[in-house]
Amino acid sequence: MAQDILINWSPQETRVAVVEQGAVQEVHIERTLERGLVGNIYLGKVSRVLPGMQSAFIDVGLDRAAFLHVADLLPNITARHAGKDKAPLVASGQPAADGTPAVAAPAAGTLPIERQIFEGQALMVQVLKDPIGTKGARLTAQISIAGRLLVFLPQDKHLGVSQKIPHAQREALRQRLVALTAEGGGGFILRTNAEDASDEELAEDIAYLRKTWAHIKAGAARQPPATLLYQDLTLLQRVLRDLVGAQTQSIQVDSREQHGLLQTFAREYMPSTLERLRQYSGERPIFDLYSIDEEMARALGRRVDLKSGGYLVIDQTEALTTVDVNTGGFVGARNFDDTVFRTNLEAAQAIARQLRLRNLGGIVIVDFIDMVREDHREAVLAEFRKQLARDRVKTMIGGFSQLGLVEMTRKRTRESLAQMLSEPCAACGGKGHVKTARTVCYDVLREILREARAFNPREFRVVASPQVVELFLDEESAHLAGLSDFIGKPISLQSESGMTQEQYDIVLL
Repeated sequence: MAQDILINWSPQETRVAVVEQGAVQEVHIERTLERGLVGNIYLGKVSRVLPGMQSAFIDVGLDRAAFLHVADLLPNITARHAGKDKAPLVASGQPAADGTPAVAAPAAGTLPIERQIFEGQALMVQVLKDPIGTKGARLTAQISIAGRLLVFLPQDKHLGVSQKIPHAQREALRQRLVALTAEGGGGFILRTNAEDASDEELAEDIAYLRKTWAHIKAGAARQPPATLLYQDLTLLQRVLRDLVGAQTQSIQVDSREQHGLLQTFAREYMPSTLERLRQYSGERPIFDLYSIDEEMARALGRRVDLKSGGYLVIDQTEALTTVDVNTGGFVGARNFDDTVFRTNLEAAQAIARQLRLRNLGGIVIVDFIDMVREDHREAVLAEFRKQLARDRVKTMIGGFSQLGLVEMTRKRTRESLAQMLSEPCAACGGKGHVKTARTVCYDVLREILREARAFNPREFRVVASPQVVELFLDEESAHLAGLSDFIGKPISLQSESGMTQEQYDIVLL
C-alpha cells in the first residue's frame, strides 16, 4: 500500500507521520532534551584505573568521567602506550584504525584490569547506560552498531540469530547470513524483525553498517581523545533507515536545513531514498495536510468512533491493553447478525490502525461483539490478520478463546504515544476517577471525629476545594453542625481553589 512520510521539524522536537491512503498510521516523536547517550561511541582516555574495584574512569568529554568495568573490556585487546601511539584499543587479530597489526593478549576474564589498560591510554568505548544523578555514564569497549535488520559486531566474528525467531527457521537464516557476510569481516546478529527480510534488504543493511564502522575507525585515527566518534541516529535519519520501503512514494520535510542534512545522509548511506526526499514549502503547516494533530489528540482518548456508528473503547494498563467493540448506533444492516458482523469487520481494521498509531505493545485483548455464525468469526479474524500484516512491528495473534476473546501480542519498541505525550492526572493519580464531593465530605467528618478523640484544640478548621465547602454549607450543613455539637468544638470552613476535589486539610487551632 502506497505511503507518504511527513516530517515536522523544530529545534525542540521532531515529529514524523506515516500516512497511507490519506489516513495516519504511525506517529514517531523525538524531543531534543530527552535524547540520551546510549549507543554513542567515543574515543576515550583512561583517566584513572581502580584495581580494588576492577574498573576504570574514562574521560569521553562529558561533564563527569564515565565508568568502565573489567567485564566490559574486549576479550582480547592490544595495549599501546598513549605517548607513542594514539590509536585506540581494538580487538585482537584485527588491525587498528591506523593499520597497525594487533598483538594478542590473554582473555579479559583472566587478567586484572590494571594489566590490561593504564592511565593516559586511548580507548574506543560505547555508552551502555546514561549518566544518572551524580553517577557518570556506564561504558563498554565491546562495540556494537544497530541497523534496521542487523546488529554489527565489528570486533567479533560471531554470526547469530535472535532467540525470539522460531528455532526451526534459525539455521536457515544463519546460513543466509554466512553467505552474505563472507567478505568484509566482523560479526552480525540478525534481529527479530529481519525474519522475513530478503537477501537484498540484508545486503543493504550490511553495507550501511560496514560503511558506518569505516567512518568511525577513520575518525578514531585522526581525532584526539575525548571525542565523539559516532552518535546514534536521529529520528530523521532513522526514517530513511527504518521507515522507507518500496511502498514509500515521498518523504517530505518542512525544514530547508534538515532537508539538506538528510540529502547528505541519503547520498552516503541510503542512495535509493534520495529521489523521494522533498522539501515541503506549502503555506499550511505540513501536519495540517492530513489533520495529524487532531488524530494525535483523538489517539489519547479511550473512545474511537467508527464510521458505521459503532465505537471502540481502548484501555491501556501496565499489564495489557484491552479493546472493547460496541455497535453503538449502527442499525443499518438487514438483521442483527449482519449488523454485528459489519461492525466487527470495521473494528478489525480500526484496531490494527490504532495499535500502530498509539504504538501499543505487549499483550492485547480484543473483545469483539459476539457472533453466532462460525464463518463470520473466521472472516473477522482473517481481516484482522490481514490488517496486522501491514504493521512493521512484529505481532502474534491467536484465534477466538472459549470466552469469545481474541488474544494477541505486539512487540514493545518504544514508549506508547500516551506515555510520551501525557502523564497521570494530578487529580485522580491515573485512576480515571475522583471521589465525589459528598464522599469527601464524609471522609472529612470521620477525620474530625478521629482527631477530636486524640487532641483537644480550641477549634477545627477544614480547608478543602470549593465544591466540598459548598456542599458543607448547603446539603451537608446539618451533619457538620451535628458533629460540632457532639465533640463540643466549633468547626469552620475555608475554601481553597488550588485544591483538587479529593484534597483537604484539617487544621487544629
